Amino acid sequence: MIYCGIDWAERTHDVALVDDSGQLLAKRHITDDAAGYKILLDLLAEYGDTEENPIPVAIETSRGLLVAVLRTGKRQVFAINPMAAARYRDRHSVSRKKSDPGDALVLANILRTDMHAHRPLPQDSDLARALAVLARGQQDATWNRQQISNQLRSLLREYYPAALIAFEPWKNGLCRREAHELLKAAPTPTRASRLTRTQLQAALKRAGRQRGIEAEAERLRDVFRTDWAHQPHLVENALGQQMLALLIQLEAACTAADNLSEAVEEAFPQHPDAEIILSFPGIGIQLGARVLAEIGDDRNRFADARGLKAYAGASPITRASGKKSSITRRWVKNDRLNQAGYLWTFSAITASPGAKTHYRRRRDDHGDWHAAAQRNLFNRMLGQLYHCLQHHKPFDEHTAFPVDLATAA
Repeated sequence: MIYCGIDWAERTHDVALVDDSGQLLAKRHITDDAAGYKILLDLLAEYGDTEENPIPVAIETSRGLLVAVLRTGKRQVFAINPMAAARYRDRHSVSRKKSDPGDALVLANILRTDMHAHRPLPQDSDLARALAVLARGQQDATWNRQQISNQLRSLLREYYPAALIAFEPWKNGLCRREAHELLKAAPTPTRASRLTRTQLQAALKRAGRQRGIEAEAERLRDVFRTDWAHQPHLVENALGQQMLALLIQLEAACTAADNLSEAVEEAFPQHPDAEIILSFPGIGIQLGARVLAEIGDDRNRFADARGLKAYAGASPITRASGKKSSITRRWVKNDRLNQAGYLWTFSAITASPGAKTHYRRRRDDHGDWHAAAQRNLFNRMLGQLYHCLQHHKPFDEHTAFPVDLATAA
């Protein structure tokens, strides 16, 4: 067999081809454009790359146009962790020398010697990969929105606590349009205390509020006109300018999160696995799209349910050396899937009687803390999800959590 290694960079890439004996057959330096990709494909074809018998490729990334070109057809592309590649480099040289052509050769030799120990990129469908882009983008936008909201809250506490008290009764207070319109109308507490009922009602109407405007305007007027401590006048105005700049970022983050949420809601139900995933308790469209984005729809990606559980960080890990042995949580995992699992199990505890019983058993009988019991429930429900996806069956409460005979009696 022939093995290919590619050391990628921003503008150029180094390619190396080796045979079964480790002999370097060819090396090239290509550019990151269509011409460079054609040179790479022609080089692979010259050494026997065909559609039925493609040459496997090792590269240190799993995304980008180069990877998209290599993934066409049946070719196996292996995304090697850069830390693992650095350890392999020490097997070939002890002088700690490094070069891009040398790294490409190391990557090719990784496949030659240890291809069985690495997994190729999954052969997900185009719809699943598109959903992964949308779901991850929506998750990033949500995290970004929360981060900017926390920054704004911290800034308001320094000079404008009346705004936090005024927005406290609202769900997602600082992310609501009403809060944005009021902060634009009164960026400082001094200006907020001068707002009239008419101005407050106009700000609520601009935000799209339709009910209870007069009562809400009266409540806001009372909060803003309460006696509050103030920063010096010049400092207060400067903080107001900083708040307005931060508010622009928050509005953009809220718009991005809402737009991506709409795109996910439109695309996710079109996937064949959506019906099975949504049949599980505690999973909605957004959360289901995140789960599908991380596990994909390639049924051969995980050899069994244990592989999926380890990938999600739900199963524990054992460290044993000599007479010492410890079982701890798994730190190396897919953080996105693990975070989605936390939200999933948190909702499933109230949505599923069986999940709630399992959680209470872990807390009461086994003495687990909340996080450990929730992680154990996530581990069990991942196994159920794997089974349902493999056999194309929806979730069934009685099958997933059978009632103990003694309890039933």
